Amino acid sequence: MHTVKHWFSHSLAAQALVLFVLGLGLAAVFRRDGHPALWAVQSLVYTAVVIGVVAYQRRRASRATGARPDTLIDLGRRIRHREVPEDHEEREVMRWLVEDQLGKLERGGRWLPYWLGFMGLTAVGMLVLGVTTGSPALPVVFGVGVIVFSCWLVWIRKRAIERYQHMRSALRERG
Repeated sequence: MHTVKHWFSHSLAAQALVLFVLGLGLAAVFRRDGHPALWAVQSLVYTAVVIGVVAYQRRRASRATGARPDTLIDLGRRIRHREVPEDHEEREVMRWLVEDQLGKLERGGRWLPYWLGFMGLTAVGMLVLGVTTGSPALPVVFGVGVIVFSCWLVWIRKRAIERYQHMRSALRERG
């Protein structure tokens, strides 16, 4: 299992393959009336856009720190496991990575109440739509799904902030 996780985290081709198959499956489920070739083209376009964004972010972080993208991925794993590197250069790269990610989370936090309010209105609207229509199953499931997704996002964000703040203080202690 470790090698599969390592392969997926380090290989953009593996991530692209998973995204393509997932996009193709979702298109097949939700667009049954469409042609399978259209599903494949849409999935390919979505995959290309997402992988392009991921590659750009990795290249940006790599240029800013002077480290290879593989090193940044390993440092991200170390942050998740709360491991402080012994090497001074790795600590400097990790310090930049932690500050960059905390900055992104803080900037995103400004919009979080509006985002959650919009998601709440969407969920309530779907629940009301489900109750007032003859077939409430799909809107109710979607509304509950939106609520669960919003709670999951808040929980993941809280965990990420705790990890980055812990690593920031651990890196300050090491100097």
